[in-house]
Amino acid sequence: MVPHLEAPDLSYAKERRHVRHVAEKLQDSGILKISLQFPDSNSEYLEQLLLSLHAHHDHQLPITHSATRGWFWDVRPSTSDFQAGNHQARSETMDEFPWHTDCSYEDLPPRFFALQVLQHDRFGGGTLSVMNVERLSELLSQATRASLVRPEYRITIPPEFIKDPTQRHIQGSLLVADTDSQSSMMRFRGDILTPLSDRASKALDELKQALQSVEAQSHSTVHLTADDLPARSIILVDNRRWLHSRNDIKDPERHLRRVRWDAIPFHRVSN
Repeated sequence: MVPHLEAPDLSYAKERRHVRHVAEKLQDSGILKISLQFPDSNSEYLEQLLLSLHAHHDHQLPITHSATRGWFWDVRPSTSDFQAGNHQARSETMDEFPWHTDCSYEDLPPRFFALQVLQHDRFGGGTLSVMNVERLSELLSQATRASLVRPEYRITIPPEFIKDPTQRHIQGSLLVADTDSQSSMMRFRGDILTPLSDRASKALDELKQALQSVEAQSHSTVHLTADDLPARSIILVDNRRWLHSRNDIKDPERHLRRVRWDAIPFHRVSN
């Protein structure tokens, strides 16, 4: 079950008790659904909530998406008017997204992201699936987990998210243990990963197999359809404790708004 809170009006984004509940749910579960009881096409609630989390719960402010986009990114199909100039992002297509974490190509990937549903898919597409990293890691062999924590992967920055033209990739690990909670944390996007050793390649193959396994799908995964996330819903996710994916979009008017925040180091583990 995904924890759920309601926001009756915009003032709740600054109401201390409500904001504290949001922070606690994210700390405990790493995932939270918020239902807005008012129209908010400009995402004012989400903006003010993140400012409150920053002011009272030590969350860092949101990161910019690219050299041209600020805090918010519109997740909706587009064939010509791209938000990053000449580059179409995957979120601007109607295609499915395989399992990934956001900003795995950043030296400081955001700890959290949120999606506000402005228009849900009315035709049955666009289901958001989330997979628990801790449960997924339990399906991996000890040797694979040991390889994934080594900084033996080159991670290419997608062209639409390049901020510095001189930096096209980073190098690092895919898995790390959170020293506070002792839970596993991951960054992953398969299409931009290049293993830099044989052991890294074998570990990546086993991870990809585990992602598609029946065990992972049945014991680690939650599927959130448009009925679960209708318009005026917001889903907040710990970007290191949950992988996410999306099936194909069927409604060309589907429209979500994304924000990412609290960018902190993804600690690398040496050999």
